[in-house]
Amino acid sequence: MTKTEQPSRSIAEWVTFSVASLILGIIVSLVGYTWLNEKNQPPIVSVTKKQTIREINGQFYVPFEVVNSGGDTAESVQIMAELLINGKVTETGEQQIDFLSSGESEEGAFIFSQNPRQGQLNLRVGSYKLP
Repeated sequence: MTKTEQPSRSIAEWVTFSVASLILGIIVSLVGYTWLNEKNQPPIVSVTKKQTIREINGQFYVPFEVVNSGGDTAESVQIMAELLINGKVTETGEQQIDFLSSGESEEGAFIFSQNPRQGQLNLRVGSYKLP
């Protein structure tokens, strides 16, 4: 039995092997970094009212922003609004955000037939579920 000699690798093969190894090393490092620094916190969802209320054709548009500052993703985030005038709830509204990942924000608007500036407008997060 004779041993066949392996041909020596060319420079192009060594360069290709080095680049592929470098890319693989970077990917493995990034996955490890993400895994070690992952926030194991539940979603922390908050809603804030924007300052500008618009009136168009007798309807009042109240813009809002909802933010997930927690670690996990929230699904079916329910945003609720209550308009109190003279201490009585005169109008309510609900919005649902389908998907809100960590650090993500979404914007929307509630529409009321009465002027929110004449009463107290309460916005809150009603619920969410984990994926």
